[in-house]
Amino acid sequence: MPDLFPSEAPVAYARVAVERGMDQYPEGLTYGVPAAMADLTAGQRVFVPLGRGNKLAAGYVIDIKSTSPLDPEAVKLIDRPDEAAVCLPGRLLDLARFISSYYYAPIGLTLGAMLPAAVKRNIGAITRTFIDLGDPPPLDKKLPSKQRTVLEVLAATEPQQRPVEIRDLMKRAELKTTGPIKRLLDRGLLEATHRTSIEASWASRAVDSTVPDELTPAQTAAIDGIGSTICRGFSTHLLSGVTGSGKTEVYIRLMQTVLDAGKTALMLVPEISLTPQTGGRLIGRFPKHRVAVLHSGLTAAQRHHQWAIAAAGEAGIVLGARSAVFAPIPDGDLGLIVVDEEHDGSYKQDQTPRYHGRDVAIRRAQIADCPIVLGSATPSLESWHNAAEKQTYRLHRLPDRVPGLRLPKVKVVDFVEERRKRTDRRVHLLGPILESAIDRTLQSGGQVLLLLNRRGYANYIACPDQTCGWLMTCDHCDVTVVYHLRLPAAAAPAEPGRQREGYVRCHHCQAEQKLPATCPQCGNRITTFGLGTQRVEDELSDKFPQLISGETMMRMDSDSMRGAATYHDVLGRFGAGDLRLLIGTQLIAKGLDYPGVRLVGVINADTAINLPDFRASERTFQLVSQVAGRCGRGDAPGLVIVQSFNPQAEAIRLAAAHDYEGFAAIELAQRRQCNLPPISRMARIVIRDEDHVQCMSNARRLAGRLDETADESIRIRGPAPCPIARIAGRHRWQIEIFAPSAADLQKFLARARSQGLLVPGPGMAIDVDPIALL
Repeated sequence: MPDLFPSEAPVAYARVAVERGMDQYPEGLTYGVPAAMADLTAGQRVFVPLGRGNKLAAGYVIDIKSTSPLDPEAVKLIDRPDEAAVCLPGRLLDLARFISSYYYAPIGLTLGAMLPAAVKRNIGAITRTFIDLGDPPPLDKKLPSKQRTVLEVLAATEPQQRPVEIRDLMKRAELKTTGPIKRLLDRGLLEATHRTSIEASWASRAVDSTVPDELTPAQTAAIDGIGSTICRGFSTHLLSGVTGSGKTEVYIRLMQTVLDAGKTALMLVPEISLTPQTGGRLIGRFPKHRVAVLHSGLTAAQRHHQWAIAAAGEAGIVLGARSAVFAPIPDGDLGLIVVDEEHDGSYKQDQTPRYHGRDVAIRRAQIADCPIVLGSATPSLESWHNAAEKQTYRLHRLPDRVPGLRLPKVKVVDFVEERRKRTDRRVHLLGPILESAIDRTLQSGGQVLLLLNRRGYANYIACPDQTCGWLMTCDHCDVTVVYHLRLPAAAAPAEPGRQREGYVRCHHCQAEQKLPATCPQCGNRITTFGLGTQRVEDELSDKFPQLISGETMMRMDSDSMRGAATYHDVLGRFGAGDLRLLIGTQLIAKGLDYPGVRLVGVINADTAINLPDFRASERTFQLVSQVAGRCGRGDAPGLVIVQSFNPQAEAIRLAAAHDYEGFAAIELAQRRQCNLPPISRMARIVIRDEDHVQCMSNARRLAGRLDETADESIRIRGPAPCPIARIAGRHRWQIEIFAPSAADLQKFLARARSQGLLVPGPGMAIDVDPIALL
């Protein structure tokens, strides 16, 4: 076995965050810096010997000191640096320390989550060159004919279609080589810009390259108010505006101010489906600046290249989903952060480190000493409370849509009454009112969006004999399973009396099995009932022959969208008018802007409102409001039809009235009465074990120790079984901790951690500021 501790004396000492789940060393491990690596700096990725076998593990240098209280002979040396890795900026290391401390995640895992795997593997990408006329355009008549042809081709191209990719320009000008183009570039008669393949695809989606004729007074006030804080330190702004009020235009004007100051803007969106449209808009407005994208839907090569662009300081704007908050923008360059749709639950990570992208973005803005803008038509109650009541955020309102756009009319229909209107006994997910509206919209040439926040075909599989009572549940989770079709109805019609080919899936552990033909208890043929996007797609195909799956109608959920390319293709076809109807889950409710949409239908607004989660009403209000906002963005007025079994529910009624502030006042009053977030702060501890008795015992023992540690300001609730008491074969018990403030909560958790009570790992999950309680 090799020597555990080499004899070479270190020239310095480095704390290394090893990419392992070692919470017992939250500040990292100390290693010696060998003389050959004397120029090592914080932020570099290195390989270090770990354990008795000195197995090499990757990690990041988070601090370097000249001395250490440890015995030099007992300190292992760093093996070597990772030459291919990007050195993390110092302020990104500060952010990692905050996440590790606040969310109780090992520092190594936190840093590991910041870097895409493609960056660690050093995978490359392709850059393309685009050509445009110089400014002012050249008028030299003595140019050779081929060069003159190039200029004439560009001059004849509409400005919004320029710049032109160099190979496309060669084809149009009938050139065999790039020589004439390069000579024009050398003479300064043409301009070249370089884009990655991502930016190039976005440029074709530049839906808003023109500047609006005028801003609304509210937009002007918001731009002036937020703009006055740029380059003047940290501040947090909440931009609360109805859908279609021009929030994106406010973002763009603020980005222009930041770019003019030589700084970089970082913009977060909740879903990768929003990046093509947003990215196209930004490229259309900022053709001279590079826009880098960072999200999980890219190929490995694309992610690495985009990361490298941001790290090199070459991107004026960085755009992406949750993980883009870790963009390696050089220290001192970050001038503005924008978090669009800040209320969205997608910003919260559901595995270690369990950070919230919005809150981490606020911390990053604080570290960078720059302003941050949180934008939404339905702000989270946390942000609204901070802005409207505590006034720790600055509130900017956009109460009206921009000129030419009107808020759609929203009609809430009682689905119980709708079902009574049907004379047949078939299951109809479309009520008569919604069905007639779809027909009228399609006949008039409009487009339709239908929302149902539930995937699959049927969410209940049961024996029809009520005396039997068998219901199919997951073998590994305490939930019902969902029936999925393999092919749409048009592609695979069922034989009379037989189920269509499909499979059964658990949406929690992802286990799959065949659909049983008969009840395992009594032998009766089973039945599938309930609802899902596939069932709606089936019904639409049956009732509207002009809607053909894959041609004029598409289903948009996580089952049908297999990657970023699929999202982009479907949205591109919908924007072009080739698709007449989209049926989908919450993916279609976020930020999409298509003027052809004249009808939005909510199949069932009640899917989340009765869940055992105090945020259920808030999520219902946000979902209905957001999907309604996709309508009425063109010349034609919009109509929204919301089907509900409980049409008088406050969340649904106030969403239909576009009354966010009224809803927020009622909901905050209820939260205050129950002392729930955002009035208080919360942490949730979930104990997990394959043995139910052991799980219960561990949870009760921990709850007792926490009670002993807590002072009067801390409230412990539980232990109790989680609403979903078993997932993937492990039983789950929860303990909820409430405190008056984030500081009080952190002090208590730190005290419990120092006593060895809180050790995150397979048997314990610690979720600070949880947003999902199932």
